[in-house]
Amino acid sequence: MLDLQTISDRIEIDDLITAYTRAVDTLDWERFDTVFTVDATIDYTASGGIKGTRDDVRAWLAETLPMFSNMQHYAAQKEVRLDGDTAEVRVYLLNPMQINQPDGTKWHMDVGGYYLHRLVRTPEGWRSRELVEELAWDRKPV
Repeated sequence: MLDLQTISDRIEIDDLITAYTRAVDTLDWERFDTVFTVDATIDYTASGGIKGTRDDVRAWLAETLPMFSNMQHYAAQKEVRLDGDTAEVRVYLLNPMQINQPDGTKWHMDVGGYYLHRLVRTPEGWRSRELVEELAWDRKPV
């Protein structure tokens, strides 16, 4: 049986994951910063991205993501392991993306995998201090 603190933590963690996907999809870098601790590390190397500090990765995303005309990060099942003021979360992800081509066609790619977050409770609420993306599959034109 879940106690009220566990229920509250799980809802707050779910909201944090939603804030992350919305921040990336809408290129809202102020919101992105509120998802992570200042000293967080983020690793997107599994899908061809970079690994670095929150600020380095934010700058890279801000430069890279505008090439996509459409993208939508789906965060599905979440396996949450709470341990006091820390948590490990495995989030199933699906990320379809498109790029408008000069000839009017759309290049399309789908990515599936997992976001692995190590979270910490802060005075401002739950924050991710580490995010590692694991790629399970992708589908894109040859």
